[in-house]
Amino acid sequence: MIRRILTTAAALAALALPVSAPPAMAKDPLAKDVFGAAAGPTGGKPAAIGFYSKGCISGAVQLPETGPSWQAMRLSRNRNWGHPQMIDFLIGLSQAAQKSGWRGLYIGDIGQPRGGPASSGHASHQMGLDADIWMLPPSSLKLSAAQREDVSSVSVVNKAGTQLTEYWNPGTFSIIRAAASDPRVERLFVDPVVKVAMCEQETGNRAYLRKIRPINAHNFHFHVRLSCPAGSVCQKQDPPPAGDGCAEAMEWIKNRIDPSRVKPVPPDPNYRHPRTYRLSEMPEQCQAIAVAR
Repeated sequence: MIRRILTTAAALAALALPVSAPPAMAKDPLAKDVFGAAAGPTGGKPAAIGFYSKGCISGAVQLPETGPSWQAMRLSRNRNWGHPQMIDFLIGLSQAAQKSGWRGLYIGDIGQPRGGPASSGHASHQMGLDADIWMLPPSSLKLSAAQREDVSSVSVVNKAGTQLTEYWNPGTFSIIRAAASDPRVERLFVDPVVKVAMCEQETGNRAYLRKIRPINAHNFHFHVRLSCPAGSVCQKQDPPPAGDGCAEAMEWIKNRIDPSRVKPVPPDPNYRHPRTYRLSEMPEQCQAIAVAR
């Protein structure tokens, strides 16, 4: 079960965040609108607060738009912000990508300058601890801002969702293995076909496979999630199930081939997408961070 590490009051006191209390509001705005309007981060020590799908970040840093082994994509979204540990991880992984035969990495969304719910897309990516990494090997690390809006990634899984495409290569395997093997990584989300490929192609240490979790809509990119860093106030996820998870991923593929195997699951009547959260529903620290000057 997800559990709170510190109470809200104790956590706020411990962090001593340099932010002002939120002003009185005639209305309770959507959190996505307030966080999305923040052009830059707060000051102070870096701290991830809350949960991956209901949280924020203080003291976020920006991944430089271009580096010797990476480019941040879709700059218009202003989502190349994260916890310093995430930025360090991404730069290191881009260097590992070069050793794997790629020119580097195209890096998609990390998070907003103060985290929080985004106006589109993700349910998570709210604490600066999630990042999307494209499956497309870079053809150039000198793309203009306009080109980064137009170029698209490639799918390493066929339309039927049952096999790899020609875009899968040894470099892809090596990069994902390097990412999942990093001790800072909590989980790594990929299409189940990719998970099965990792299981089949690994000939050495298989311990990292447990972190790689199958999920739909992750055939154009893989999603890295870091554990809660020191100095942060996070809610923890349950650990992945025991074992390497390879048989589970194969079941996903079997269900795609024969949908009759899947028992219908009624939708959760209590589920709400994070884009529907009001600012007052966010952790208290996040309410202050969202409106800090």
